[in-house]
Formats: sequence, C-alpha cells, structure tokens
Amino acid sequence: MNKHEEKNCPRCNTVFECKVGSILLCQCTTVTLNEEERTYMREQFSDCLCAPCMQAVKAEYHNNLLKDKIDKLAGKSKGL
Repeated sequence: MNKHEEKNCPRCNTVFECKVGSILLCQCTTVTLNEEERTYMREQFSDCLCAPCMQAVKAEYHNNLLKDKIDKLAGKSKGL
C-alpha cells in the first residue's frame, strides 16, 4: 500500500500531497537539486516543501551565492 500524506508547505502554507510511499511520483521529483542545494534547504526547513517553493529556495540559494561572489569582488577592488 502506498503512503500518501497531505502536508502544508512550511514556506507558503499551501497544502500538497507528499507521496513518500511512491517517491518517484511525488511532486518534489520535478525539482532537480544538487547536494549543496539540498543541504541549504535542510538548513532552512525541517519538512517537505511544495515544488514551487523548492524552485524558489533553489533560486534563493544561487542568488545568495552570486551576491557573495559580487560582495567579495567589490571588497577586493576597494582594497586596491
């Protein structure tokens, strides 16, 4: 028997169906994450997110990386 569960996304509070018993059919499999992105999400949230929020948090992670790189470059150029 497949285990499906209605959950509320901890980021946006939208109700979605988690299909942990049929993980290949779960909405979360529509979002591809690398290990760094997964770690970032785990640090921010302790439960499953809906797919749109997963995409948004993934984008947030990359925006933060880019901002950090820009800040480092700006800091180095100020020191010259």
